[in-house]
Amino acid sequence: MIAFLDGELHEKRPDYVILNVGGVGYHAFIPLSTFYHLPEPPARVALQIYTHVQTDTLQLYGFATPDEKQTFIKLLAIPRVGPKLALNILSGISPQDLAQALMQGDIKRLAAIPGLGRKSAERLVVELKGKLGPAMPPLATAVAGPQGSLWDDALSALINLGYSRIHAEEVLRMVHAHEKPLTLEDILRHSLSRLAAQ
Repeated sequence: MIAFLDGELHEKRPDYVILNVGGVGYHAFIPLSTFYHLPEPPARVALQIYTHVQTDTLQLYGFATPDEKQTFIKLLAIPRVGPKLALNILSGISPQDLAQALMQGDIKRLAAIPGLGRKSAERLVVELKGKLGPAMPPLATAVAGPQGSLWDDALSALINLGYSRIHAEEVLRMVHAHEKPLTLEDILRHSLSRLAAQ
C-alpha cells in the first residue's frame, strides 16, 4: 500500500496530479485544497497518499497535509460516502472549517457543499462531531503561475464537483466581471465562495 510519494510534479489539474517518482508516473486524485498548495510543474513535491483498493480497481488519492488525508479517511468511514464525495467535501471546505462546522452543527454550511445535501450533512454531524482535529500546515507552498485555458479548467473543475454546466458558467462570468482573477486558483476560490453564499 502506498502511503507517501515524493517526486517531480509532471502534471497538475484541479482534480488530479501525475507525479514522476523514480521514472514511474503515479496518477493521484486530489481535492482543490491540495491543488491550491501545489507549485507549477515541473517541481518537486511530497504528497500524503491514500490507496483505495476495490475488487477491480486501485486508485491513489493525494493530499497536501496529513490532516486532509485523515479527514478523507474518516469521511470514507461514513455510510454512503465514497471517495468522490469525500474529495468534493474537502474541495468545498477545509478540514479546519469542516471541524468547526461539525462542532457548531452548521447544517446549512455543510449542505452547501456540492453533492452533499441536507440529509448527508446531518449524517456528517452525527458521525464526525468532535472527531476532527486542528488543521496542519501544507507540505507544499503555493506558487502562482500562468495557466492555459483558465476558463475551461475552472469550468471542468466545477462540473466535476457536481455543479451544472449552466450554473458553473454563470458563476464564472460573475467572477470574471467582478474579481478579475489572474490564476486558476483565484478563479476557483472566488467561484466556490460565490456558490457557497447562494
